[in-house]
Amino acid sequence: MGSGMVARLNRYSVLCGAMCGILALTLAGCSTPEEKAAFAKRKQPPQAVIVKPAKGSQVEETSTQQHYKDGYPSFNAPPTAANVQINDQQAGDLVKQLTALGSQRKAGTISEAEYQKRVAEMRKLAAEHGPDTLQEIQKESSAQPSQTQN
Repeated sequence: MGSGMVARLNRYSVLCGAMCGILALTLAGCSTPEEKAAFAKRKQPPQAVIVKPAKGSQVEETSTQQHYKDGYPSFNAPPTAANVQINDQQAGDLVKQLTALGSQRKAGTISEAEYQKRVAEMRKLAAEHGPDTLQEIQKESSAQPSQTQN
């Protein structure tokens, strides 16, 4: 081994030692207790927010979740939908209708006022359809006598 090689190794080891020392000082806790507390606070999960019902009535905590005799939940029951979903044909018709409306606007075959009027009608339908349907369902269910299952 030549003397140039030894000098190179010595410089390399001194450089590595200096880097390790700087790293050790950085990781050794050069931070204040306030910084540590702030870091720990950032790492905590957020607190749960409990939302109260808008009308002040108590929320019913009924669940269709089935449990075994020992209390563990059973995931064997298939999930049920809250309402009937639209089928593929209905979704396709709606896409065609909205695409046609956009194409008419782009081509200039309808005025901007007519376009905005149709968009407003669709938004009104979207906003009111759910509550209106729910009221109809509630009227129908209150008109029918309740049936018990054996």
